[in-house]
Amino acid sequence: MNEPLTLVLACLAGALLGAMFFGGLWWTVRRGVASPHAALWFMVSLLARMSLLLAGFYFVGRGHWERMLACIVGFLVARVLVTWLLLPAALEAPRAPEAGHAP
Repeated sequence: MNEPLTLVLACLAGALLGAMFFGGLWWTVRRGVASPHAALWFMVSLLARMSLLLAGFYFVGRGHWERMLACIVGFLVARVLVTWLLLPAALEAPRAPEAGHAP
């Protein structure tokens, strides 16, 4: 395959991995804060998201540092985009009352 096309595809794969990683983090935070088992939510989510991310990087990189770099760039671009897209929703969402604090 053509090398520039391979790098673009690696960047797009990184963006997809990033969207899934940070979208999953957002979903976990929204569900976890309302759950009585928040630690379990966060731990399972972290393991699932990191496993998916590392497997994706390994598959996309295939021993080529250029592909890995393009994938990481796509991942970082997705981080900025997901943060930018979800920030208004986070600011408008009602906050859960904090438990365990003295009045």
